[in-house]
Amino acid sequence: MNNRRLLAALLAAPLTVMTLGTATAAQAAVPHLQVDSLVLSRGSVAVSSLNTVPVTITLEGSTTTSDYSTYYVEFDRTAGTGPDKELYSTSLKLIKGTINDGTWQGVVNVPSTVNGTMKAVAVLGGSHPYGCSQCNFDKVADVDGPALVVNGVHIPKVTGTATPAAVPVGKPVTIKWKIIDSQTGKPYGTKLKTLVATESACADGMLSAALSDVNGVVTINEKSNQGLYCFGFPGNPAPFYRTAIGVDSVPVITAAPAKTSAPVGTVVPVNGTVAYAAGCKVNLQRLYGASAWRTVGTSTVRTSARFTLTAQPSVKGNNTYRAQFPVCNNFVAGVSKTFTIKGI
Repeated sequence: MNNRRLLAALLAAPLTVMTLGTATAAQAAVPHLQVDSLVLSRGSVAVSSLNTVPVTITLEGSTTTSDYSTYYVEFDRTAGTGPDKELYSTSLKLIKGTINDGTWQGVVNVPSTVNGTMKAVAVLGGSHPYGCSQCNFDKVADVDGPALVVNGVHIPKVTGTATPAAVPVGKPVTIKWKIIDSQTGKPYGTKLKTLVATESACADGMLSAALSDVNGVVTINEKSNQGLYCFGFPGNPAPFYRTAIGVDSVPVITAAPAKTSAPVGTVVPVNGTVAYAAGCKVNLQRLYGASAWRTVGTSTVRTSARFTLTAQPSVKGNNTYRAQFPVCNNFVAGVSKTFTIKGI
């Protein structure tokens, strides 16, 4: 389904909300920071389960601008198998010198989910009002920085399911997140702090706190909205273990002929609707024999959610039709109720 393709693309490029990523950062007139030194207090760290371990970062550099008084360091994966591929420091504070030529220091809080080797690749400038998808982050320097080797153990594994798996837009759906220790295959045995959100809140960072039960289950009752349902663990400066699921939508299709009887060979408009499906195709199908449905016409759903097909009864007596909606976007296939046009 399209939701699966969307989800694959989403997880290949981490959620904007879940990182300090620069997808929305200004791309023009980026101020330059000359990085003279970027040092970590340690080159390796061991971290277990949902804990984080702070590693101190010290940055020395200079710039001819005064746009930023603090910086962040971005780490990307170069090796390993942890579910998180990016990591960001907290804000580095100026501890010596001036904002034009000084030393900044802060920490990167390392979770087990970045198990492997993480390398400092960039310095970002800006502020971080958490939850803003349009914040002004700029990449001020690319760096070939130090590597941080992370030995993550008892790494969490999160799975999400939706019940029902496909549901009409606006109808109830239950999202269940299940958290286990990937090393033991069992829950951690305690209630866990998590973050959940839906649709636009996933993109805007407005995740809501949710506490799991002792079996590691978080259950959310929502109304289906054609969007994604996302999950993370609280972290500083951003959540870790970014994941999301999509829920397929069942199309609600109506179709009715302009006339219920017409001379054989007469073209009869068939009008119908499929909510939220603008741009998708819809087929007119005619019943041949007892069970053979054949497509005899095709149209496109308009922005108004309406479509118009044309039927042409070919025999005297009842000609049976239906509107058929093929898989489109995050919709599964569906059909309308059957209707007849009597050929006279």
